[in-house]
Amino acid sequence: QVQVVESGGGLVQPGGSLRLSCIASGNVFSPYAMGWYRQAPGSQRELVASIGNSGSTNYADSVKGRFTISRDSAKKMVYLQMNSLKPEDTAVYYCKCTTYGMNYWGKGTLVTVSA
Repeated sequence: QVQVVESGGGLVQPGGSLRLSCIASGNVFSPYAMGWYRQAPGSQRELVASIGNSGSTNYADSVKGRFTISRDSAKKMVYLQMNSLKPEDTAVYYCKCTTYGMNYWGKGTLVTVSA
């Protein structure tokens, strides 16, 4: 009922920046929340940043001050601006849309920060 597609991953040097985009389509109606998660090999998927229907945001301590999440409600898109990237930020980044009590996930986009 809901499709989530993210893009923008790639290779970036330490200290560099990258912007991820995600679009949700299908049966997405307000209120809904969106967020970014990431998962490295052998690790649990963890929250990076989330944004609520009203625009409230939440960030993981590890990215606070470096990453910024934003949304365009008209387009049903969410963005993650990543600055001052570190090698430990390397992971597959997943976009999530939460609506009607359900979580819908994208397939992920790989972000690699070279050592």
